[in-house]
Amino acid sequence: MANIKSIHSVCNSIVQYLQNAYEAYPLPEGAPNTTMQDEYPCNFRVIASGELEPDADFGTSLTLYLYRVTINEHMRSQTRARGALDDAVPLSVDLHFLISVWADSAAAEHTICAWVMSQLHQHPIMDVSSLTEEGGWRQDDVVQIIPAELSNEDLMRIWDALAPNYRLSLSYIARVIRIDPDDAETGLPVVATRYQYEEKRDDDAD
Repeated sequence: MANIKSIHSVCNSIVQYLQNAYEAYPLPEGAPNTTMQDEYPCNFRVIASGELEPDADFGTSLTLYLYRVTINEHMRSQTRARGALDDAVPLSVDLHFLISVWADSAAAEHTICAWVMSQLHQHPIMDVSSLTEEGGWRQDDVVQIIPAELSNEDLMRIWDALAPNYRLSLSYIARVIRIDPDDAETGLPVVATRYQYEEKRDDDAD
């Protein structure tokens, strides 16, 4: 389980992993020691909604945009089964995000897109060794990255709500991110009871 910075940590971790892998990835049929970064220089970044303005210009970039966060349905069902008194149950959420390629040439756009899909297909699991520290992850925490079943209509609706023109995008889900509950006192509250003692009088025995 992790802390409230875990959502941002997952997004940062995905981008950092892709950036490091891209800079070291040898270009197919390229010159010796030529990497993807040498052939198609690319920036990697997590972006916020406020950055998606009509005149947004990220150059040749790969961006990760978190557009939705949902409570994991399977874990929510387990929580209900345990009962409302179990305060130690973590909040389990799924992250829905778009990875978009911003490039001026078709070759760069298509090659970077294919490379990202291949990387996430081969490496769909992130553990504590690949997650950034600010999330407060534990040794057994694991996040799975899977392709999202997002229709063309839904994808277009997302981009219609954003200011820039459509860019080639891939939809993925990161699950399950378990956020620790706040520390709370355990056990039932103690009810104070006041007792009053009096000496027994002789006339009480009659």
